[in-house]
Amino acid sequence: MMLPVVARTRAELHDALSGAGKISLVPTMGALHGGHVQLLKHALPLGDTLVASIFVNPTQFALGEDFTTYPRTMDEDLRLCAEAGVSVVFAPTLETMYPHGIDGGVTIDPGPLGTILEGKTRPTHFRGVLTVVAKLFGLLEPDFAVFGEKDYQQLTLIRLMAQGLCMDTEVVGCPTVREADGLAMSSRNRFLDYRERKQAVALSRALDAGLAHAADGAESVLAAAREVIDGATGIDLDYLVLTDPFLGDLALEETAEGLAARLLIEGRVGATRLIDNAGLTLGS
Repeated sequence: MMLPVVARTRAELHDALSGAGKISLVPTMGALHGGHVQLLKHALPLGDTLVASIFVNPTQFALGEDFTTYPRTMDEDLRLCAEAGVSVVFAPTLETMYPHGIDGGVTIDPGPLGTILEGKTRPTHFRGVLTVVAKLFGLLEPDFAVFGEKDYQQLTLIRLMAQGLCMDTEVVGCPTVREADGLAMSSRNRFLDYRERKQAVALSRALDAGLAHAADGAESVLAAAREVIDGATGIDLDYLVLTDPFLGDLALEETAEGLAARLLIEGRVGATRLIDNAGLTLGS
């Protein structure tokens, strides 16, 4: 099995992508799991050359978050990339991504959408996410970039950035990949101990309960999901909301049959922050 070419600098990346044709990119922070593998498989047929980036981006972590303990598993990541058909892994140095330091240089303002939901408790998070993704788009000039729907707010913001800043990259969403018990796959799941892992599945069960009441309207969806969380142990809920597909307000009086919506949840289990979401159609 041939391992991908690993590029760490702009010059190495330029050499690695010489004659690459159309590029499909899957940006990651490493610690790859089955969800990432599905993203890679989704991206593989989109272009001529599949690139995965692996970079634990410091600017999307606030003080006291898990930047220093975030799992780093490069050897295993390269093996999974090879199995998924990745040709090039861009694993840049910090200096490559932030030549003026992480506190200097131009950044991307996510706007109002970056201040709600996850951005409400992590006010600097999406500025860091959009800035590093913009850098990746600038360095690789990918034709396609694939992101998971588990991070739905992130996906929505990256789409808006690419459109609003006239970037020639098509941002593609890939459905959430789940464990056998329904828990959304995440690199942070490995932080959960046995008891916390059992508790964490309440997040996806709450979504399932909400979706089961989609025909009854928005209030029933939220009530059913909330009932699961209220009956669970070990979940420190941050938010449980129902929005339109673009994360805008959903007027309850407008929940006519066939209205698309998104149910999103975030909570802490022990010290681990977990997010999940699901799309649904109200009144059907």
